[in-house]
Amino acid sequence: MPAKTTLIELFRGGAALLGDRPEALLEAKVLLLRAARLSEERFLAAPDRPCPPQAEAFFRRLVAKRLAGAPLAQLTGTKEFWSIPLEVTPSVLAPRPETEGLVEKVLELSTREAETILDVGTGSGCIAIALAKELPRAAVTAVDISERALAVARRNAARAKVRNVEFRRSDLFSAFRGSGRRFDFVVSNPPYVSRAEWEALPSDVKDYEPRRALLAGESGLETILRLVRRAGAFLESGGYLVFEIGEGQRERVLGLFGRRWTEIETAWDLAGKPRVITARRA
Repeated sequence: MPAKTTLIELFRGGAALLGDRPEALLEAKVLLLRAARLSEERFLAAPDRPCPPQAEAFFRRLVAKRLAGAPLAQLTGTKEFWSIPLEVTPSVLAPRPETEGLVEKVLELSTREAETILDVGTGSGCIAIALAKELPRAAVTAVDISERALAVARRNAARAKVRNVEFRRSDLFSAFRGSGRRFDFVVSNPPYVSRAEWEALPSDVKDYEPRRALLAGESGLETILRLVRRAGAFLESGGYLVFEIGEGQRERVLGLFGRRWTEIETAWDLAGKPRVITARRA
């Protein structure tokens, strides 16, 4: 009977297949841990342990899918955001590190009292869950137009053990129309990719992540325009609208605000790009 392939042999072989780049080692390790259902500690403690044939076959399939362009987060089924491990499926956008800037801005402005927060287009629930953990006295409501996305978000909230967040289906603010509800914060990572930008996106984004969460229309500002025009009606006086924008959109977005808004500010991400717009309802 031929000897089983060891974990370290599989890791090295997978890394070689994934290419001569720094990420290859990390990706090979992550995929191997996923396939073999091992923690990193157990792998490092016994790298010469034989890998079960089923786990080896699974690992090779994962490597092949990664080589074909499948995002790492969808292959592992998880992505960390704000140090919180979150489930990721093809129904939700994998959380990006730059989106943590939205959480940082809300925390900067928060009174830490019993505030109300609405997360519009919650997807995986990453923003709502991070804010719910950081602001346990706040009441967080998260909405999305996709029931599949909401199912993922609810599972993520349950795993993160946050109890001060509720999820509802809504197209932007449609679920609250006529309700009289107002929030201290409206926060959103809306779709902001234009049609031309969509066509130029790499295949690991365009072919694997939900189109609805990325593509906003011809200009890329269609959803942001609706957000800015309607958010004021659902904010308390002095409440804040905080949302993410794409590259090259800052000047056009700032031009959308009228007299109803004050304290309009921009926050830059770590790459030096304008990323988060904040405005206060006058």
